[in-house]
Amino acid sequence: MDYKQSGVDIDAGNEVVRRIARLARSTFTPGVLSDLGSFGGLFRFDSSRYDEPVLVSSADGVGTKLRVAFVTGRHDTIGADLVNHCVNDILVQGAEPLFFLDYLATGRLAPDVAVQVVEGLAGACRENGCALVGGETAEMPGFYADGEYDLAGFIVGVVDRAHLVDGRGIRPGDRLVGLPSSGLHTNGYSLARRIVFDELGLSPDVYLAEVGRFLGDELLRVHRAYLPLVRPLLGERAIKGMAHITGGGITENLPRVLPEGTAARVDRSTWRPSPIFEYLQAHGEVPDADMFRTFNMGIGLILVVAPADVDRVLGRLAASGEPDAVAMGEIVDGDRVVQYV
Repeated sequence: MDYKQSGVDIDAGNEVVRRIARLARSTFTPGVLSDLGSFGGLFRFDSSRYDEPVLVSSADGVGTKLRVAFVTGRHDTIGADLVNHCVNDILVQGAEPLFFLDYLATGRLAPDVAVQVVEGLAGACRENGCALVGGETAEMPGFYADGEYDLAGFIVGVVDRAHLVDGRGIRPGDRLVGLPSSGLHTNGYSLARRIVFDELGLSPDVYLAEVGRFLGDELLRVHRAYLPLVRPLLGERAIKGMAHITGGGITENLPRVLPEGTAARVDRSTWRPSPIFEYLQAHGEVPDADMFRTFNMGIGLILVVAPADVDRVLGRLAASGEPDAVAMGEIVDGDRVVQYV
């Protein structure tokens, strides 16, 4: 018996590497010093741009949104979800991405699927100015069901220490500015799938009139990257804190950036959740508290700014392409919780 008979196809792995090499190289920036196939990716960033550079790193996955990709057979958006999620996670501390690595694990390697995934990764890396310097494709027979895989990403960015966004300057009276999400992003899919697939028995090709899209298209909408919108504000020192609204929703994520002695008062009348959230809540009979603790509810990123800067920040966001950002509340005295009004 050879390795291929045991379930691991080295030739298929080599074919994947050959086909994705062009995609990865298309993301290379001047700081990349190594080619694909090295044991480690080499990157040299221009430290002369910073007085005191601080590296910021993060790792994440896309959760059970992968199940939607499996059901629909569409794998070209999942990679972009992963990159954009990781970019947002380091953006909230003021960092811009330098390089990215991925981990793709599957039971039996399907080169066409792997290439679709990497196409999404590479496209999002190019859009965010982030180099895809390497990764790992693991074939693990008997560990994953046929046709399934897992995907994780690892990102490193940089920010000047003087420009770190850490929330320490947040005070009662500061205002909250919310940036719209593009849908569910990459969180809450276990509940969403339970409602639409298990309870309602819907298929991905069903058109949801209340939402205005086919179910599969809606569930696979790409997790939005906020770097292009926020980058112009980073150098102006207008942002005191940022929260990426991922797993845990506004309820759990906004307190992560609040200093002791403060809380957030969120005015729910200032925006309307995207139609998909209204649909899920109505058909799943989900309580309000669970909705706001599971989904982003139409707000993907929240900025904390001084009262005097609200109009300027909203104007800058509009000029960068986001006219629907909203002033959605304020900071008050409290114990690092979210109060909804």
